[in-house]
Amino acid sequence: MSESSARAVFKNNKEAAFLLLPTVAVCILFLYYPAIDTFRLSLYQTTLVDESFAGLYNYTRLFASESYRNSLFVTFGFAGVVVFGTMLISLIIAFMMYEVNTGTSVYLITAIWPYALPPAVAGLVLLFLLQPDLGIFTYYIRAIGSVFGYDIQFNWRRNGPLAFAVVSVAAIWKQLGYNIIFMIAALNNIPKTIHEAAELDGVSRLNRLFRIYVPLMSPTLVFLIVINTIYAFFATFPLIDLMTQGGPGGATNILIFNLYIDAFENFNLGYASAQSLVLFLLVGVLMYVQLRVSDRYAHYGG
Repeated sequence: MSESSARAVFKNNKEAAFLLLPTVAVCILFLYYPAIDTFRLSLYQTTLVDESFAGLYNYTRLFASESYRNSLFVTFGFAGVVVFGTMLISLIIAFMMYEVNTGTSVYLITAIWPYALPPAVAGLVLLFLLQPDLGIFTYYIRAIGSVFGYDIQFNWRRNGPLAFAVVSVAAIWKQLGYNIIFMIAALNNIPKTIHEAAELDGVSRLNRLFRIYVPLMSPTLVFLIVINTIYAFFATFPLIDLMTQGGPGGATNILIFNLYIDAFENFNLGYASAQSLVLFLLVGVLMYVQLRVSDRYAHYGG
């Protein structure tokens, strides 16, 4: 029996095509058709009941808009803070959990439970905890300030930079669990002999983490950077929607929220479609750059 006939699962190509048909149909219905129609809509000016061909008008309007440029700036700043903050804090927590010998399961459950919360629930929980007038955290921040004679007004709903910081902290907190799971798994795959040799040589914990473990974990870290970037650009929408609505003064108006407002509140589907295509291209280019750059530094063994 030849090798090719030994590997054959189906008697003919029609059986394989028949089994692939549902997957192809779902992809066409929910992926390719919406993508093509989004591109078509981006070339039209639309109202609730009418649409007219406008060529590249939506794109020129987009890049001429000061509000959109501000949203672009806010989005990249927000993504940078969320990705860097999530990676750094997760790495430190995962390393501390890896180093302890008792209670590891309790620490792991405590660290990853925020990820189990639906984003909308997490947003509501943080909204109540950080509410400017009645929030528990706000109360203690004011109490600590009063000890030192300061009247701290933690009103992040009226302060743009403070709102940006609060939403960034919320987004980082929500994503920590996901990163810690992967980092703990990567740390556990490092041979124990390396850990023992580093201890015998007297390498400090900080140097052990950043000079030994991080290079060995680099493939996992590259994967997490890509996932965290996608999360920051798209999956933080519920937190923005529930906590700040893009405000105050556009300080937290990231691109995905700006797109939502134009599509479903202003009902300008053509303009929103142009934004969605630009956002898709931006994230795609960013992913490509991240993967090309990280390939130079990631250690895949061999």
